[in-house]
Amino acid sequence: MKNVNHYLSDKECELCVLGTLLVERNAIHQVRELLAPKSFYINFHEEIYCAILAMTDRGDRADIVSIMPELKKRNVEFTPFELASITQNHTFDLVQYACRLNELEKRRSLYELGQYLVSNGSNESEDIEEIVQSANDKLSSIFGGLENHVKTASDYMTEVYQRVNDNLNSISTPGTLTGFSAIDSKGGFQPTNLIICAAESSQGKTAFANAVTLSATKAGAKIAFYSMEMSGSQLMTRLAAIESSIPVSVLTNEKLTSEQLKNFDVSVASLSKLGIYFDDRSTSSIETILASIRSLVIKHQIQGVVIDYMQILTVNKKGGSTEESIAEAARRLKNIAKELNIWILALSQLSRDSTNPVPSVNRLRGSGQINEAADMTILIYRPEAYNKRYPEPFQSTNPKGTALIDIAKGRNVGVFKFIAGFNAVTTHFYELNERPILPFTENKLDDNPF
Repeated sequence: MKNVNHYLSDKECELCVLGTLLVERNAIHQVRELLAPKSFYINFHEEIYCAILAMTDRGDRADIVSIMPELKKRNVEFTPFELASITQNHTFDLVQYACRLNELEKRRSLYELGQYLVSNGSNESEDIEEIVQSANDKLSSIFGGLENHVKTASDYMTEVYQRVNDNLNSISTPGTLTGFSAIDSKGGFQPTNLIICAAESSQGKTAFANAVTLSATKAGAKIAFYSMEMSGSQLMTRLAAIESSIPVSVLTNEKLTSEQLKNFDVSVASLSKLGIYFDDRSTSSIETILASIRSLVIKHQIQGVVIDYMQILTVNKKGGSTEESIAEAARRLKNIAKELNIWILALSQLSRDSTNPVPSVNRLRGSGQINEAADMTILIYRPEAYNKRYPEPFQSTNPKGTALIDIAKGRNVGVFKFIAGFNAVTTHFYELNERPILPFTENKLDDNPF
């Protein structure tokens, strides 16, 4: 025990916090900013918390079993029974208990500062100015944590000023390149952004995400891909189809010709070097996905995440409707993107409209709040699939082998549209050098874009 007033501690509160951290997945991320090792008054409890932090920093999860080797490595004496006893303590109000430990730590520090002032103020052995300066430094250190998170308008105006100067000097804002110049010219996918890509079923949402992932990782980005519908092997097969120009069905089910084998070998060599990460755990739990994202940011420094798709995600929220659950998932994805300084591309279904297949944000399936949480909303429309023409201003564009990419919301880039190429055989979206125009004699397609 430390030599400080024992009334400024709460053993039961410490046990509840540590027990919850060792039992509940991701609990550490709720309270890490609140708790420092010194927040725990009992030495053994402080050592356990230090071990939890060390494991979290490596991207590992601390529990009653995994923490034992870490404690042994740190030369901490303990018995399995002691750890088991701690895990019998639990609270559903973890943040509240952590705030109490944080406050008690500050009170102990104030107590020690008071003792210092009493000791040095009652004699003349130390210079008065040094005492005051030392006291001010100690007081600042006690409450300095809050100051690190508070910035003034002047601090942020410096960033705005730098951005304006960069634009004047044609210095692009750092972002992840998507392979589509219309998006990349506006900075690409920016850190902290939640990007929603929505379309009706079988319109190419996953194919668009694959195209972005391939272009971004070729440019050096590291991206994590979470699919609730496809395995990592299936997704890499699609990327191999894009790289080798071999249809997915041929790669999956047929013998390759000698020429195709050469192309495939080249694609394998290229794709194997890319920073694409998969977590193939069969889960749609938002909690598990968020924990995996944190781990990959720590272990592999990923810059972006793709999630396929929003409507399959599950949120541990009792009594809520499907719409509320999807809205909660969107908010949590936005929060973690901001917290970890990464971008997240989340795919979403659109409700079908047989009378007007042209997509709109009002048709986001399950929750209009998805669009509210998003920094950018991308809608995909392939009129060829409906035997339709494009709406204005692209009505003269040939819909065969093309797609409309509609940036229907852009928090910092505005709204705009462009036409991309789409190879249905290899499921590949790509940049078009020029927009294909319908011949004047074209009568086969319905003149009504709706």
